[in-house]
Amino acid sequence: MSTEFETIIGLEVHAQVSSKTKMFCSCDNDAWAKEPNTTVCPVCMGFPGTLPVANKAVVEKAVQASTALKCTVNERSHFDRKNYFYPDLPSGFQISQYQHPLASHGSVQFTITDPATNTTEPAECRILRLHLENDAGKLTHISRNTLVDYNRAGTPLMEIVTEPDLRSPRAAAAFAEELRRILVASGASEADMFKGMMRFDASISLRPKGDKKLYPRVEIKNLNSFKMLERALSYQEQELKKLWEEGKQPTGETTVGWLDDEGETKLLRDKESAADYRYFPEPDIPPIVLTREMIENVSKDFAALPSEKRAEYEAMGLSPAEAVILTDAAELRERFDAVQAVTGDAKRASSIVLTQMTGLLSKHEKSLIDAPSKEALVELAKAMKSGKINSNAGKDVLEKMITTGKSATEIIKAEGMGQISDTGALEKLLDEAINANPKAIESYKAGKTQALGAIVGAVMKESKGQANPEKVQQLLQAKIS
Repeated sequence: MSTEFETIIGLEVHAQVSSKTKMFCSCDNDAWAKEPNTTVCPVCMGFPGTLPVANKAVVEKAVQASTALKCTVNERSHFDRKNYFYPDLPSGFQISQYQHPLASHGSVQFTITDPATNTTEPAECRILRLHLENDAGKLTHISRNTLVDYNRAGTPLMEIVTEPDLRSPRAAAAFAEELRRILVASGASEADMFKGMMRFDASISLRPKGDKKLYPRVEIKNLNSFKMLERALSYQEQELKKLWEEGKQPTGETTVGWLDDEGETKLLRDKESAADYRYFPEPDIPPIVLTREMIENVSKDFAALPSEKRAEYEAMGLSPAEAVILTDAAELRERFDAVQAVTGDAKRASSIVLTQMTGLLSKHEKSLIDAPSKEALVELAKAMKSGKINSNAGKDVLEKMITTGKSATEIIKAEGMGQISDTGALEKLLDEAINANPKAIESYKAGKTQALGAIVGAVMKESKGQANPEKVQQLLQAKIS
């Protein structure tokens, strides 16, 4: 008789705080692509006699993130020394928080999508704690040598620890994606995973369904993409199932590393406990003391959670996929919001920004950096709404905006693309089209209403797409009746 198992997953997420300087010194916090060991100082290098000073801006950003994650921000927290030796940790210890973190007890609502059925399932994961700490440096292994770059040492991190609420690798990846959206929306972190600004340690265990006990877990270290997170957990889930089915369930906790090219994990060591790190209060940094007023002031400008923004877009009539794109891409969202404010039509704005603009950028091998600004798109939308040009001409203008960098007004004027709405001019075009398409009129009188499309199409072709299609329809109906 085979046993059904339940998967138990918890995450520790490290997200770099968006600040100009590091956690405890004034060194540049942007170490990306800088020459090795150039953004360092005696403080972040852990030189004897130096004194770290907590970065106020980092604390404020972490408060913003905590509020967005519905955590309780603690009015008093303090730093601890987490002692371990590794070559990329210059001081021989990490300044972190343990017993008294900045914030605790939050939650994240998210959805899990089944790719096979394209159905979604709501889920929630509780946040145990959010605390601050400084990052270590970076090791690069070349042949038998190891190079150390300390530029990243001292970078401010938020460590977000979840409860073991996730029940599948897909759920873990979906939660991580939503968490990233929240951190970016709160302004606390750019969470650029390509630059290593967000990384995951994932703990996974199994238990027989119905059992409430937590069994020894396997921790997978340093996962730096959602795909990698899901792949690593899926692999380890299957390995644990094999052990359980063979009656060899884990008796101790272990730490493994993920080998992405091989698609498997590698044992690193036994899992450390808090006692192994010999935590004690950091003697050089006083406790962080916050007032309720300060917490409220820092958090008041946060507008809406990404899930709330998605619901708002869907209420406008957009698809869930469109809502996700707008929530995730600030450059597209800003342009959409600006165009929608002018048109009052979310679907029209989506067509211009998400369909036409992105499609034309791809066609001409350009990126969003080359896209027309929101002001330029608003100018185009106003020209279309006022009837100056029709929607077909609008797409042509947009393409020329992308390829030339010129404004809609300049292109419309230079190309003579103004929409024809003059009744006399349109009636002349209609008369010519009717005389050239007598069979269409006969078909219409025989009950085939779609036959009038040939008349309208002939007018649009003769006018090179400049005729006002709505007015053409009105005049045609009047002539026939």
